[in-house]
Amino acid sequence: MNAPANDRAPLAAGKNSETAGAASGANSQRLKDRVESVLATVFGAIFLGLAAIVCVETLSRKIFSFSLQGADELGGYVLALGSTLTFSLALMGRAHIRVDVVHEHLPARLQAALNLISIVALAALGVFICWVATQVLMDTLAYDSTAPTPWATPLFYPQLVWVIGLAVFAAIASVYALIAIGYCIRGRQDRLLSDFSPKSTKEELEEELDDLAQRQEETAS
Repeated sequence: MNAPANDRAPLAAGKNSETAGAASGANSQRLKDRVESVLATVFGAIFLGLAAIVCVETLSRKIFSFSLQGADELGGYVLALGSTLTFSLALMGRAHIRVDVVHEHLPARLQAALNLISIVALAALGVFICWVATQVLMDTLAYDSTAPTPWATPLFYPQLVWVIGLAVFAAIASVYALIAIGYCIRGRQDRLLSDFSPKSTKEELEEELDDLAQRQEETAS
């Protein structure tokens, strides 16, 4: 006998809910991958540019006894911007260092609570650092400060880029913190454990093997 319509309705609703949840998770993953790709591309581009400038500086000194007199200064600016981008990349890739010697031996509920505390604390730190950097930028603008270098670069411009990088990190960390709080409110302990726990040795090994396989495929092709 076929099940009555009233009995089938909850099953259909459950399947629809699961399908919607899977689609939402896939969309979130695609967005995360896109943001990571953009940040990694920008990071790689600025350091490739710096490498090219250092090469030109080195060759010009060796061959023509001429110096651009700004490679060191530019390197400092690139390092400042690059570090802010890596903050965001490390956060999205769960690569920030955590002392997890005891973490994996704790009960699941306590692990989830620690994960929540860690992401909220990281978001608070990101917002605080961004606020302090903004105050530094405002002081630089007020005093019209310039770098004590041959270029005499107005510090407002590199500091503005630095603040933007920190703002991106603070925004991403805040979104992650809100997501974690939402999981906590809904009782989704499983998601707090899967999405916010430190990477296990097994996960890191699997990622390295996947990267190795991908590089071998690219070399073969």
